[in-house]
Amino acid sequence: MRGIRVTGWGISVPDKVVTNDDLSVRLDTSDAWITERTGIRERRIGGKTSEMAIEAGRQAVDRAGLAPSDIDLVVLATTTPDALVPGTACTVQAALGTSGGAMDLNAACSGFVYGLVVSAGLIATGAGRTLLIGADALSRITDWDDRKMAVLVGDGGGAVVLEPVEGPGDLLSWNLNADGSLRHLLTCDHGGYLDMDGKEVFRRAVRVVVESAQRAIGDAGLEVDDIDLLVPHQANLRIIQAACQRLGIPESRTSVVIDRYGNTSSGSIPLALEDALRRGRVRTGDRLLLSGFGGGMTWASAVLRWGA
Repeated sequence: MRGIRVTGWGISVPDKVVTNDDLSVRLDTSDAWITERTGIRERRIGGKTSEMAIEAGRQAVDRAGLAPSDIDLVVLATTTPDALVPGTACTVQAALGTSGGAMDLNAACSGFVYGLVVSAGLIATGAGRTLLIGADALSRITDWDDRKMAVLVGDGGGAVVLEPVEGPGDLLSWNLNADGSLRHLLTCDHGGYLDMDGKEVFRRAVRVVVESAQRAIGDAGLEVDDIDLLVPHQANLRIIQAACQRLGIPESRTSVVIDRYGNTSSGSIPLALEDALRRGRVRTGDRLLLSGFGGGMTWASAVLRWGA
């Protein structure tokens, strides 16, 4: 059995910054209202999924000290592909010049953790170096006159290179879940806009994130106090704070970037991971808890020992 190790990482966000004050010009809202209820102060808008995925992927491959041709598989977690056909991962593959397979994966905001587990499984059974990307352009499927959704979303993406290692590797445990009966809580039909039952998503998200995280921690043979850093999906600061409180993880041991990026769906966990790495908050041997939830309804957690 082969495991995985993260050897490279990168991110990409659009240049355009949209602040809460910018939104208050066209919507019945204010910076104070948005910040208090979501923790978001600004977001990046205007990205195209393939463009962000290509840039983040290129950074990750370069940081790993590899050439694109050394990559054997591209896994792109996204809910906003450039087109229905072909898959956007193929566009990324062509632009970067990677070899092997390429596929899109849609598990909404849980997509990056789903992609991590899928990639690890493929590597365990023979796949080579894998470029895992999470990227979304939620601005493309948002009604910017809808105050409920417009204040939440942003565009962004991040990527990691996963390399095979002999033995168990650095993915210590994982927990994936879905409940399709809750699909009505967060939807976007073809040609439509995002719609969400915010109160119900909040209530359920906190519960499922806590349960999933606890199972992943237990399956890794760890206790909550053994987790050095929580890297959660960045949907709402209140959800992150409630999950931390119920898990018993101090906010000081949590990576939060929602204030700068908003909810970037599949891009949020790799953006939060890169921020922690850039700030020197992750050391070799640290145990990271990655946890996300999203439409479907899906939720997922993974415990990753940082060995890069």
